[in-house]
Amino acid sequence: MKLDLALKKYLVHLKMNEAKSKNTISSYESDLTQYLAYLKENGITDTEEITGNVIEAFIHLQIDDKSHKSVSRMAASIRSFHQDLSFMYDESDPSLNLSVHKGERSLPVFCTVNEVEQLMSSFDHTDSDQFLDHAILEAIYSCGLRVSEACTLTINRVDLETGKMRILGKGDKERIVPIPDGSIALLKEYRDVIRPVHVKQKTNLFFINRFGRKITPRHVERLLERKCIELNFNKHITPHKLRHSYATHMLQGGADLRSIQEILGHSDISTTEIYTHVQNRQMFDAYDKFHPNAMEDLFGKKNVK
Repeated sequence: MKLDLALKKYLVHLKMNEAKSKNTISSYESDLTQYLAYLKENGITDTEEITGNVIEAFIHLQIDDKSHKSVSRMAASIRSFHQDLSFMYDESDPSLNLSVHKGERSLPVFCTVNEVEQLMSSFDHTDSDQFLDHAILEAIYSCGLRVSEACTLTINRVDLETGKMRILGKGDKERIVPIPDGSIALLKEYRDVIRPVHVKQKTNLFFINRFGRKITPRHVERLLERKCIELNFNKHITPHKLRHSYATHMLQGGADLRSIQEILGHSDISTTEIYTHVQNRQMFDAYDKFHPNAMEDLFGKKNVK
């Protein structure tokens, strides 16, 4: 069923449910409008094309800026939507295994500096498609962008001469993001050499594929899935984990939380503070592994690691 029609039918059924308040219905509609916008952005136009992985990717994107309560409600909205489609129209339910863990937010998974270097050096620049893929991953990691921000980035918002980007983030909030010197040459070559070959019709988008079309977040997700297999990475790397990696490496390098908050576009400093917990965990892990006292208990007995 087409997405807009499915939502329209679901809302009719929801409003017939006397147990749901007007506020709940309004919240569900708002959540699902965002959900459908994400699906369309990833080239999905029919409910039969939705998979569990796509839903999980959408939910993970919400964790960055929303409270646990908001993310849980959004997951409930999506489950209710698909359960209705399954019951009324006998469609498969891709949300069956969707869950949002209660309690404290889990620490973000990130790449090591070595893993990022491996990833970025794995592209063949004689292939224009691979050059594009490298360039967009470089922008996401080196500037801490959300994948949606990278995919909608426009030419006029990238100033490679001064090394700055103007990013239009969530809630249409604009922020200025510095471009590291080490990334400028790659992005310039993409802009001046690769992109002109890909242009088929007038477009202001910075990143376009060889058909001259917009790059979707799903394309970037699949690219990283392939790279994890190719490079034998044990962890599952996503575009958002590259953003986590950026923030973690910035903090490890001595950047202050307020600066990281501004660059990432977090509305609340508490969202950025999760990276201090990552650093603390690393500190205690290092102590357990390397400090001689960590190998003995209070009675002088060796601990077995």
